[in-house]
Amino acid sequence: MNSSITDFDPKAFRRALGNFATGVTVITATAPDTSRAGVTANSFNSVSLDPPLILWSITKNSGSYPVFEKASHFAVNILAADQIDISNHFARPSEDKFNGINFSLGLGDAAILPDTSACFQCERHQILDGGDHWILVGKVVSFDDTGRAPLVYHGGAYSALIPHAGSKPKNTAASDAAQSKNDQRLADSLYYQMLQAVKRYQADYQPLQLATGLRTIEARMLLTLNDFGSISADELEDRIAMPDNDLNAAAETLCRKGWLVREGNDLSITTTGVKQAEILWQIANDRQNEVFGQFSEEEIETFRKVLSAV
Repeated sequence: MNSSITDFDPKAFRRALGNFATGVTVITATAPDTSRAGVTANSFNSVSLDPPLILWSITKNSGSYPVFEKASHFAVNILAADQIDISNHFARPSEDKFNGINFSLGLGDAAILPDTSACFQCERHQILDGGDHWILVGKVVSFDDTGRAPLVYHGGAYSALIPHAGSKPKNTAASDAAQSKNDQRLADSLYYQMLQAVKRYQADYQPLQLATGLRTIEARMLLTLNDFGSISADELEDRIAMPDNDLNAAAETLCRKGWLVREGNDLSITTTGVKQAEILWQIANDRQNEVFGQFSEEEIETFRKVLSAV
């Protein structure tokens, strides 16, 4: 039975398009007269690797379009998982969308937002007519990739990215005897079993941590400072075993978020930082209870002793 919809009701059409999950961006630009624009958009997409081209679209009746039409450059800020507030801010009409927003100036004075998942700085390459939208094609001339978990939009709601579990290995021509021998060797290898256990544990835990918008080093810093309250950067570096450059970059990020404060070489956690750390601990505890809730206290204590001895 053919159930295709041919009556293009705008709302139904939008809902159908919402089945395609996208990232969320804030596109920014500054015109020659210094007027500045910033809009939330999920229409961003890649076009070409050589030359490096990307595109996005903006509704023709947008008050921000004249800025993008005149600007020599624009920046595509790919929002991280914890930047829902930024997305909502730039999605709402405002006389000055940049009031109270922390940003730096990029090429063509386009606003570069901090702590994003990635950022592409583009020359305006082409503007195409796309129905009720203008399609802006940009040539990427510079980009930054921070590796932060991205903010996802699906079905009209914000979502978090969780890696797929993957597919099962395909059948091979290996004999049953060879497969059985290999399985037994791996089953007897405690080292292999430990590695597999950690991978399975992290498969469900790590995405939940990353969905908070924090990279692993930032989460570890926050959790450590939640216990110590205040500690020198040198001692923190020793405790979490991270390179100085990475630690300082992460500290700057957490300070911008208002979760840490830095005085000289000392770092201290703030009240809002404590709240975020407790969220991280709750995520970790929930995962631990989910996995180990099936075992008795005696079994868990034996497990602790084995881990401690190893």
